[in-house]
Formats: sequence, C-alpha cells, structure tokens
Amino acid sequence: MKIQQKGAFSWRRLALAFATAAAVPAALSVAPAQAAEYPDRTIQIVVPYVAGGSVDAVARMVAQELSQRVSQPVVVVNKAGAGSNIGSKFVADSEPDGYTLLLMSPANAINVSLYESMPYDMRTDMIPITVVGHAPGVLLSNPQFAANDVKKFVEMAKASPGGMNFGSGGSGSSEHLAGEMFKSISGIDLVHVPYKGGAAVLSDLIAGRVEVFFTNQANVVGHIKSGTVKVLGVASDKRSTLVPDVPTFAEQGYPDQRVSVWWGIAAPAGTPDKVVKLLEKEIREICQSAEFAEKFQQMGAESVCSTQAEAQAFVADEIERWKAVVQKSGARVN
Repeated sequence: MKIQQKGAFSWRRLALAFATAAAVPAALSVAPAQAAEYPDRTIQIVVPYVAGGSVDAVARMVAQELSQRVSQPVVVVNKAGAGSNIGSKFVADSEPDGYTLLLMSPANAINVSLYESMPYDMRTDMIPITVVGHAPGVLLSNPQFAANDVKKFVEMAKASPGGMNFGSGGSGSSEHLAGEMFKSISGIDLVHVPYKGGAAVLSDLIAGRVEVFFTNQANVVGHIKSGTVKVLGVASDKRSTLVPDVPTFAEQGYPDQRVSVWWGIAAPAGTPDKVVKLLEKEIREICQSAEFAEKFQQMGAESVCSTQAEAQAFVADEIERWKAVVQKSGARVN
C-alpha cells in the first residue's frame, strides 16, 4: 500500500509539472508588452519652407546634434507652401508622440492674425518646446544710397511722401510687416514692393531698383561682410557683433522697432509631458554648447536656449505683438 501511494503521488506531481510548464508560454503570450522608451525610432523635424534658408539651416544643425544625443536618426523634412501653413499643419495633425516636430519661426506667430482662415491654431494645436536662437532685423540699402543711417533715411522719406519704396519677400511676410511697423512708428509713407522671395529683393536692392529692404542679418551675412549692401540700422536691443559700428533703431530714436527672426522647436498638442521635457532638456543642452553658439555666430545669429515655459510665453507675446502690426497695416491673406 505504501509503495502504491508513493507511486500515485509521483505521477500526480509529474502531471502537475507538465501542466505548469505548458501554462508559462500561454501566460507570457497574453502578458501586456512593455512600452518602448522614447525615442526608439526616427524623429523628423519638419521645416515649412524649401531647403536653403535660415530656418532650414537651423533645423539641420539641431537634427545633427539631437541624433547623437538620443542615439536615433533625426531627419529634416521640407514641406513648403502657404507661408509655412502646409508644413505646420502637417505637424499639428501628426500623432502627438514626439516623433514629428516643427521648426517654428516668426511666420507661425504672424499667420495667426494675417490669414483670414487658418488650417491650424498655433495657440492650441502646438506646444512650443524651446526657442533656440534669433538674429536681429536690419535695414539695408544699396552702398550708394544717399542715407547712411535711419535718421537720414526718415528725413528723405518725409521730404518725398510716397516717393520711396521698400522691398519684401512677399505680402504678409515678416519683411513686409517690419516695413509697415516702421512706417507706423516713424510716420513716413513708403511704397511696398512685394517679390517672390528675399533673394529677388536683394538682387534689385544691389542693382539700385529698390531703395531699402527690412530683413534679418542671418539672411544677408555674406553680403554684409562683402560690402555689397549697407546697413542703416539694427532692430534689436543691442548692437550686432556683425556690424558693431551701426547703431540700433533705439539709439536713433525708434525704440519700438524691434524685429528679429527666431527659431524654435514645437510639438503637436497632446505630446506626453515626459517626452516634451526630454526634448527640452536635450535641445537646450545642445544650444548651450560653445560649438553650437559658434555656428550661430557664423550665420549672424545668437543662441537663446529658452525653457519650455519661456518658449510658450514668448510665442504668445509674438502672436499679440504681430497682431497689432497686421491690424494697423491692413495686410490680410485669404
């Protein structure tokens, strides 16, 4: 009896062992998969302009450094059109997972009030993560232009109302609105001549067919250094290191003429906070490096490295500031 009981007990234990072993794979197959840590695949930074401009250049600088820091590919995708609205809307409509980001610039603030109908809302559909840099606005003329500073230019314009013009890269562009801003501030009457892009304006400025051009120095660094254009004033709080002898608009009596191009990174609304914080940390550390600052300096710009809270406040302020300029100028785009 004892032997039989012992044998029966052994068979039951063996059967139980087989049943347990068979159940393990089944249990594993129904266990929820662990979420991968962000990022685990390619990140894309969307530039809402064609390749080659300052926005594109900054995006590629950020992408190269960010790729090394997160050990994943970071690629730049150009989606141009509608004054940056096509590429920006693409990002706003993307999955809010941190894998599709926007290289934002002044147009993202200006378009909120410039366009009668917007395909996305910068205030609610995007999360500004950080502003990485900026370059001051400048007023340019042909080297042979009679005025050498803003004061003389204003005197000439007031002596011939409507007899002088300024070029821009297009109606509603930051260059156009910078000119409209100065018209309002200074009380002068200038004729706006819109072109299809800043390069065409620059060509006619050098040829003497356009009198002045409100732009940012990052777009014209080479021309400033070579002397093919003349800088009459700098639209920032301090003088530019590129042209330290040129006084600011404020120094010449127009402190409200503050215009700069700026660049930042934004993500679609709804992006998880921990992803936003990781991107904020990594990108800020990138633009705080001496190497990154040197690259900005070479393109006539300065690194900023704002926090996410500072970036949000800055973009909100830019939206309101440009709204006032748009309304006063009467500029609208359908």
